Amino acid sequence: MDEFQLIQRYFAALTSSAEGVRIGIGDDAALLTLDAGQELVVTTDTLVAGRHFPLDTAPYDIGWKSLAVNLSDLAAMGAEPRWFTLALTLGKADESWLAEFVRGLRDLADRHRVALVGGDTTRGPSSITVTAMGQVPFAKALRRDLGRAGDLVCVTGTLGDAALALKLGANAGESLRGRLDRPEPRVAAGLRLRGLASAAIDLSDGLAGDLSHILRASGVGADIDASQLPASPEFLQRVGDVDTSRLALQVQGGDDYELCVCLPPGHLAGARAGLDVPLTVIGCLSPVPGLRFVDASGATIAVPPHGYRHFE
Repeated sequence: MDEFQLIQRYFAALTSSAEGVRIGIGDDAALLTLDAGQELVVTTDTLVAGRHFPLDTAPYDIGWKSLAVNLSDLAAMGAEPRWFTLALTLGKADESWLAEFVRGLRDLADRHRVALVGGDTTRGPSSITVTAMGQVPFAKALRRDLGRAGDLVCVTGTLGDAALALKLGANAGESLRGRLDRPEPRVAAGLRLRGLASAAIDLSDGLAGDLSHILRASGVGADIDASQLPASPEFLQRVGDVDTSRLALQVQGGDDYELCVCLPPGHLAGARAGLDVPLTVIGCLSPVPGLRFVDASGATIAVPPHGYRHFE
């Protein structure tokens, strides 16, 4: 089976006659149409086996996650997902692996009504690159550089499950491992927070590192109450099974794919009212530069202000 047969057999069906797709798979490039008054939002992520997902990850979950991490970026911009491309590099064309990979990819794509419109397949060391595209009304995108001192710092969902699952490995259990392998991009939350949040970012590399991007871009600092970091019941039950602190897992672990947003205090109630996921206040932005964590008593906790770094 050559690359053209592979595309036709496994990926052609992912290009639907969705709105805005004039030409999808089958030409030199896609031809897409934005709705009137919308701006294009584009993001790209590459997943490498053994780096971005454990080598024993099921192909269904790899397909799901390869799209989910990109939809999470669109969510952080308050964008409506529309299309994506896929560049797939494989050591061999394993048909059973491909069928499950495409099933995971399709299930998430169908959920968010996003169409595959192009890409590339090649032979080589395994890697998956997805470019996702969405739209947002002109000048309404959520950004990193508009946070202001006094804004509340909030996070959706819970933190630390994926990092704990990675630490526990085969002993993680279905719930925790699901958070690592099948993250839920907070697309609906991103759309709801548009016009309410002053700044936003998705949490892929850990709260400390990702929030620091907002602080640098916005020229502010932040004070975070570590006792307010939201945790799932499974996390609280199992965190003692690893020799890593709860704070390290929740602040530096990464792979949460929740949203971290900054909200003027007057917008909090309105934001919570329309969300399909909990929104927890964990601190506030400050005019004093730097990222500071304190415990329940107010004592400062030393936390490196960065998360995962590829070339460190």
